Amino acid sequence: MAAGPATEQKSASGRSKGSARPPSRPGTRRSRVPGPRVLLTALAAVALAAGGLWALYGSTWLRVERVSISGTEVLTRDEVARVAAVPVGAPMVSVDTDAIEARLRERLPRIGTVDVVRSWPHGIGLKVTERKPVLLWEKGGKFIEVDSGGARFATVAKAPGGIPRLVLSAASSPSLRRFDEDRLLAEAVGVTGELPEKIAQDARVVRITSYDSITLELGGGRTVFWGSGEDGPVKARVLTALMKATPKVGHFDVSAPTAPASSGS
Repeated sequence: MAAGPATEQKSASGRSKGSARPPSRPGTRRSRVPGPRVLLTALAAVALAAGGLWALYGSTWLRVERVSISGTEVLTRDEVARVAAVPVGAPMVSVDTDAIEARLRERLPRIGTVDVVRSWPHGIGLKVTERKPVLLWEKGGKFIEVDSGGARFATVAKAPGGIPRLVLSAASSPSLRRFDEDRLLAEAVGVTGELPEKIAQDARVVRITSYDSITLELGGGRTVFWGSGEDGPVKARVLTALMKATPKVGHFDVSAPTAPASSGS
């Protein structure tokens, strides 16, 4: 009869174990269906994105309606506008600003830099900076404009005032074997960039016959033998001091800046 209670206890234990929730297996997850709030949020995000795309590309709200041009001096705004070919009426976001910039610089070499900017909601702005000539190279009765970087960017029939002429007469110079016309041109441009402002404004001609023979012709018949383009800043300082010390002479030689000379009346 002692077995009775033991059997009853075991049976009770068995019923208790059977009624408990079985343990979950490691690595398994119970899938959950998204709630209404999550679905509404996702739908709102999709609708917002679609609305944004429609506003940028499909609507008439953000389209090009005007093109503004600033910075032109020699070029006209009509020239710039024609070459830029900004697609008026197109969506603002679709305008290829890099292509417009490249087109302007390629077809209008007078343009040194140009910024193409979007002016929301309806405008495209073109901010132009034109190249400035520092020398005029006369060829065939016309004048090639050369900027401070040595770029030959335009040919004009009439020489603009205040710009010195370049006379490049190095055809028989032995230096042409080592330095071509482009290099000699660069040397002449470099000299004009080293001149003090007052002397630069008085320069009429930059004459170069070889790499180490550059002469400046100033107003009043005065001349400056500069020599090569080397030691430009030193030569500029020496020339300024020499002109102050001997203001009435007509010729200055700073080709050897440690031993300058002046002569003539």
